[in-house]
Amino acid sequence: MKADPTASGAGAVESQDSRAEARADTHLIRSLLVGIFILLAVYALYFGRSFFMPVILAFLLALTLTPIVRFLRKHGVPDALSATFLVLLSVIFVASAGYLLSGPVIDLINNTSSIGLQLTERLAQLKQPFERIMQISHQLEALTETSQEPGVQRVAVAQSGILSSAASNILSAGTSITIVFVLSLFLLASGTMFYEKIVQSFSSLTEKKRALRVVYDVEREISHYLLTVAAINTGLGTVIGLGLWGLGMPNPLVWGAAAALLNFLPYVGALTTILLVTVIALISFDTVPYALLAPAFVLLCDIVEGQFVTPMVVGRRLEINAVAIFIAIAFWSWLWGFVGALMAVPLLVVIKVFCDHFDGLRHVGNFLAAQHTGVVEDEEISDTEKAAG
Repeated sequence: MKADPTASGAGAVESQDSRAEARADTHLIRSLLVGIFILLAVYALYFGRSFFMPVILAFLLALTLTPIVRFLRKHGVPDALSATFLVLLSVIFVASAGYLLSGPVIDLINNTSSIGLQLTERLAQLKQPFERIMQISHQLEALTETSQEPGVQRVAVAQSGILSSAASNILSAGTSITIVFVLSLFLLASGTMFYEKIVQSFSSLTEKKRALRVVYDVEREISHYLLTVAAINTGLGTVIGLGLWGLGMPNPLVWGAAAALLNFLPYVGALTTILLVTVIALISFDTVPYALLAPAFVLLCDIVEGQFVTPMVVGRRLEINAVAIFIAIAFWSWLWGFVGALMAVPLLVVIKVFCDHFDGLRHVGNFLAAQHTGVVEDEEISDTEKAAG
């Protein structure tokens, strides 16, 4: 008895359809699990920020100082000694900067109201087109005040525990800073221990070599990027501080330090520095044209740094596209505040470098890159369309 070829063909089609449905279901389940994992990770990072924030800062600091430790190791300096020296130097630098900047920064914070009044007076000639709008606004405020019932009194509730809250915040910040420096010290002093642990986690020699190569490449590229960017920002802050000091700006050290720190936020940091310098210059100098020299100088320094120095020193390969940068800054500032915003771009570079070393994640690294690496020419697209047609 001969088998029916039609029945066997139908069975093969049904088998292929069932396998395709199974693959689709597996892909859907995998996508749902990945989405759930991401939501849980964001939840953990938000509510566990007092733990994760100093730990990630410690890892970033250790990666920044790793090239120096490696260089000293080649010249016979033990890792523990070089790590202790570098961490102590970092502590001294941070403590000195905090001590020197604390006075001028506190004065600026305390004088924000007077700065606002002086800026308003300074820009009085530019307010004439808006005077009518301001008058209407004041009239609406007056109507709101008089519309209240005469017997109703405003009650101001004083917040209690201000001193205890401030003391708690200071204690928490001190604890986090201590964790950052102590953990970075142990990470730097451990040498190659983590690499040995990673190698021991794999069984075959091929997997050991591949894992070690990936870890070394990621560590080398990220540490080079972080150290280079930190050095560039320090140089930028120094140049801006000296230039503003030459122009007669008050507290040039504060603006140089602000430029160096805020430059870890591409686009946003430079714009913030220019706006702050513009406000202080307008209330500090007699004439508006001379006052605009200070923000113009900061803008020139930012253009030179962003368009020439950083691309030439760091290279185009590790550049991130602007959309990803803004999304990362918004996300990490919502998650961890200003400290999270400062860590946004370094963490984005870490993610990009890590994704570039794995075929399954290479499309994510390509999305984060500043330039599209897989551009298809128009002729190839037309040829493909012809072949498909």
